[in-house]
Amino acid sequence: MTIGMRISGLKGLAIAASLACTGLGTIAGAAAPQGAVAAPAPQAAAEPAGVSNTAPTSAAAPATAAPTSPLLAQNGAPATTIQPGIGIPVDGEMGLQPQVTKNGQFAHWMHNAVLLPVITAICLLVLALLGWVVVRYRRAANPIPSKTSHNTTIEVLWTLLPVLALVAIAVPSIGLLQAQFKPAPAGAVTLKAIGNQWYWTYQYPDHGGIELTANMLKERGEVAPGERFRTDADGPRLLAADNRVVLPVGVPIRLITTSNDVIHSWAIPAFWMKLDAVPGRLNETSFTIDKPGLYFGQCSELCGPRHAYMPIAVQAVPPAQFAAWVRAKGGQMPGSAAPSSAVIPQPGADASAGAQEAANAADAATGPADNAATETAPATTQGATGNPAGAGNAGQ
Repeated sequence: MTIGMRISGLKGLAIAASLACTGLGTIAGAAAPQGAVAAPAPQAAAEPAGVSNTAPTSAAAPATAAPTSPLLAQNGAPATTIQPGIGIPVDGEMGLQPQVTKNGQFAHWMHNAVLLPVITAICLLVLALLGWVVVRYRRAANPIPSKTSHNTTIEVLWTLLPVLALVAIAVPSIGLLQAQFKPAPAGAVTLKAIGNQWYWTYQYPDHGGIELTANMLKERGEVAPGERFRTDADGPRLLAADNRVVLPVGVPIRLITTSNDVIHSWAIPAFWMKLDAVPGRLNETSFTIDKPGLYFGQCSELCGPRHAYMPIAVQAVPPAQFAAWVRAKGGQMPGSAAPSSAVIPQPGADASAGAQEAANAADAATGPADNAATETAPATTQGATGNPAGAGNAGQ
């Protein structure tokens, strides 16, 4: 009897333990959906290889949060609104965009005051001469054609008039061309734009090595849930970038362009700026922005299937806001009048001057290498090709 009661007690303990385990499993199962809700949304399906226009360092944008400073917008740049018709293309508009640089203003004047009048006068003159010849020398009005072989006055005129037209165009053109490639003065802000397929990378070598990567912002229906998409505040379609270049107003800008793959071109119409970015080469120019605002451009050199998706967004702000942005990015402002002395490495040039000197000193100490002993080519079986040569080294 006592043994039976003990067995019953053990069964009761086993049943209670199983019920406790079941309850813990139910609680864990109920807590799982809550954790699933907090999981990040899945990323969009990967595009085919070789056609992605997103920088390798880019990631899905986090949830929008309040900026850490009232001077900063979502992308870290000072908050600025788009001005209608300034720095952006306008549907149905004819002519050049309003210019905000001295070179652009001069080029705008030259286009309207020199080129258009000269072109218009030439077209009207040629059209009038053609009409006069058709009417005056038609068969009904001139049954016996003239046998005149030349006319000294006409020959002098058709030689001098084109020369004067070319001189009128050449004089301001040479000045504009010279101004466009004028070296940046001391104290200029250096911006290095690096073209990639298909996005831009920017560096501020004079301001603590700040580096930005700018990709095109896609439309709402083209991104996965939770990812950042373009809004009207970001800029027009195909021109809005997730990171804007921030530059000061009234300060000379030293622009340096290069590329990591193919030829690109950094172009902002409102700056009268178009500078090619060539692999293995550094191109340089300078300009000064006169007015704050947002200015948009894009790559203007055919660079592959996604060439149209390389926008450029520049935010011009007062120097005080530019300094605040630099500090917010972890950089530092250089001396007020100190010239730019930053070393801009040439793409592909890995060895510095100091390293080259050290290598030369090592060669002088060890003497020339003995090339008498040569390695024997490894034996290989070429199979059906029957190639008598030894195995080669790929890439040599």
